[in-house]
Amino acid sequence: MRKVQDYYFKKAKKENYPARSVYKLEEAQKKYRFLQTGNGVLDLGCQPGSWSIYAARIVGPAGLVVGVDLQEGKKISIAKAAEIVWFCDDIMADYIIEKIQKTEKDFQTILSDIAPRTSGNKWVDQQQSLNLARRVLELAGELLESGGNIYVKVFEGEDFREFVDSVRKSFKTVKIVKPKSSRSESREVFVLGMGYLKP
Repeated sequence: MRKVQDYYFKKAKKENYPARSVYKLEEAQKKYRFLQTGNGVLDLGCQPGSWSIYAARIVGPAGLVVGVDLQEGKKISIAKAAEIVWFCDDIMADYIIEKIQKTEKDFQTILSDIAPRTSGNKWVDQQQSLNLARRVLELAGELLESGGNIYVKVFEGEDFREFVDSVRKSFKTVKIVKPKSSRSESREVFVLGMGYLKP
């Protein structure tokens, strides 16, 4: 497994991505094509920025990428790619929807690679991961356009199926993705919801 990790780490460096996590998004995008040219993309937990950079390249200059993270990010611009706007803020904050909407009212795709600060207690970490994923789904209810998509990380475990069922109620198609670039021992999976059924 270490060889696989070294491969993705070196590949990210070579392709000018800050982190190897970009391939968890790229793999799903190549298979399901949920990011489209001209899309507005909201990237939650965006730092160190690999997913935002990848999304900006896919959606192109006609698109926009807005990222939110607790960590500050350096302003970045890429040739032949969408503008990237990053906020240093908390997605759990009551005012976050209003703040995001000052830049863009709604989005075609919401991405989330957010993971909780792990405590070492698997149950606690998984519940915190679920809380973050539920918040992403809640934000989608306010910020995602009809027909839009979400791609959100969550740790498998107790109540995982319940979360997937709640995604199924709001999207036409739901897939559970375990990217090859994820560590084999990791409990992280990604839930992809396509075709948002806006109430």
